[in-house]
Amino acid sequence: MIKIGVVGEIGSGKTFVANSFGYPVFNADREVEKIYKKDKKIFLKLKNKLPKYITKFPIDKNEITNAILNNQNNLNKIINIVHKEIRKKLKLFLKKNKNKKIVILDIPLLIENKLFNKKDFLIFVDSKKKDIDKRIKKRPKFNSKLLKIFKKIQFSPSYKKKKSHFIIKNTFTKKPVKKEIVKILNKIL
Repeated sequence: MIKIGVVGEIGSGKTFVANSFGYPVFNADREVEKIYKKDKKIFLKLKNKLPKYITKFPIDKNEITNAILNNQNNLNKIINIVHKEIRKKLKLFLKKNKNKKIVILDIPLLIENKLFNKKDFLIFVDSKKKDIDKRIKKRPKFNSKLLKIFKKIQFSPSYKKKKSHFIIKNTFTKKPVKKEIVKILNKIL
């Protein structure tokens, strides 16, 4: 099984690119959403660590946001609890798809959390700053303070670019991205 990790800046279109491959995708953000909605055990762990902030189940993302904005150390508490669960879900995903030729990993902190092996391929999604800014501001519940905090825990785009085997210019249109993907897959396969 070939694992391809899709990395890039927040808002660069990693999910768009990951989904354009046509192979099974592990989307960490989607998994976190499911955990917040359905995982009572994680809720209880978070409530135990952050009783002032986490009060209702399903977990309200506003409560998570408030916890992080009020004290950046709370982000580490949340990460320690939630990321363990994400790692378990990733293992299950890989086990379930072990017979697939390729799987795509759409994990925002893939490099930071060392969730890839030397044999895996990394693809950096390169987008124009103005496109990224425009897209991020359109997101529901956009919060510039929160964005700054998240950017602090990530490696710089230039570092991620250096670590990557391939770079895809993302113009947020399907045809050029698909063309780039075909070229990359031809090289990998």
